[in-house]
Amino acid sequence: MIIVNLIGGLGNQMFQYAVGQALARARGQSLRLDISGFDGYGLHQGFELLRVFTCETPIASDDELRTILGWRAAPAVRRLLARPGFTALRGPTFIVEPHFHYWRGVCDVPATAYLQGYWQSEKYFANTAVALRADFGFRQPMSEVNAALAERIDRCMAVSLHVRRGDYVSDSRTRAVLGPCSSDYYHAAMRYVAERVQNPEFFVFSDDIVWARDNLNIGVSCHYIDHNRGTESYNDMRLMSLCRHHILANSSFSWWGAWLNPRENKVVLAPACWFSGGERRVDDLFPQGWVTL
Repeated sequence: MIIVNLIGGLGNQMFQYAVGQALARARGQSLRLDISGFDGYGLHQGFELLRVFTCETPIASDDELRTILGWRAAPAVRRLLARPGFTALRGPTFIVEPHFHYWRGVCDVPATAYLQGYWQSEKYFANTAVALRADFGFRQPMSEVNAALAERIDRCMAVSLHVRRGDYVSDSRTRAVLGPCSSDYYHAAMRYVAERVQNPEFFVFSDDIVWARDNLNIGVSCHYIDHNRGTESYNDMRLMSLCRHHILANSSFSWWGAWLNPRENKVVLAPACWFSGGERRVDDLFPQGWVTL
């Protein structure tokens, strides 16, 4: 059995599910999700993976956690052992992601294991991409408004453009790690698209649509999407995935919006400066063919 720890927003949950499911399939094991970290969790929309997608994966029970982790199963103990200085006490089944870029040691993870980390690289699950896209089929039918947008997207050279601000601006701790992308980045990305895509039509998704309107100054046909809020915000990712091409924010949410688009000829642009400090390697974050600016 593989158990994977889930935490963070929807994009993070998808990365965590993806690595767990890839390992489980490769080893012929069942997958369980540990969602205990969402108890009292007040960020984003909480745990929403199984509400949004058609994947059917059981939640790990306390007994299953103890079977794999033994005395390490208690949440307080797991939090302590996840720190760098306690590697020797984790044992062979408690696997903590050692760094942000792709970790080759994942190939040696045993068939019975508990995974903790963010695992933000397609390299962890590229071999199961077709099955994973099926797992990430959207569960609920579209609203009338979103269905009309989906039809419009299908009829044109649609380019999704994601502006993530929110806590990237308002929360000092988040801003120190993940600051918002500049208008210069978006202008450069739009020029790049315009030079390669005939008659592009931009669909702008943002948690700060006022900033997007005031700062992007898109001179061609565009649509500002601002009605998918709260528990319905995942529908922005759904609409992004229907577009032909993509301009990302430094956000796992729009990363997945682009990845769920299966077209091989898609243009995907991402900010080269993903983190504010620039101290983390991000070369493994972007699939082959994606362009950074």
